[in-house]
Amino acid sequence: MKSSDWMQIGELAEQFGLAPHVLRHWEAMGLLTPATRVNGRRRYTRDHVVRVLTIIRAKAAGMSLEQIREILTVSGQSERRALLQRHHAELEHRLQEIAASKAMIEHVMRCTAEDFTRCPDYRRMVESTAGLHDLDQDGCVI
Repeated sequence: MKSSDWMQIGELAEQFGLAPHVLRHWEAMGLLTPATRVNGRRRYTRDHVVRVLTIIRAKAAGMSLEQIREILTVSGQSERRALLQRHHAELEHRLQEIAASKAMIEHVMRCTAEDFTRCPDYRRMVESTAGLHDLDQDGCVI
């Protein structure tokens, strides 16, 4: 491999807006391994760029470093798929919660009630989200 194909730790970290100590931490956790060391300096390749981006995307999806390590190091495809299916279900649940929160915020931004928590539509949204259907039979107090 040509020397121009190698990156030092600072170059790799800078490419993703990370501090070099983050990459060293990921190395200590077994998530990342330098291709080689030259005069004691870590050298990384394009494959490491893919690996770092994989770690970043997994973290953005809410995975812990331990979960990421498990997925990257699991021995079989079926085991990896099972791990990912569990995390996918967690993501789906979080997306539903985010959508409900977004709808509530959007309602409050449009709501003309002095106290939005007394707004009948807002209360129905909150109660529906909490699974508390028809607790307030009389409707809004406004």
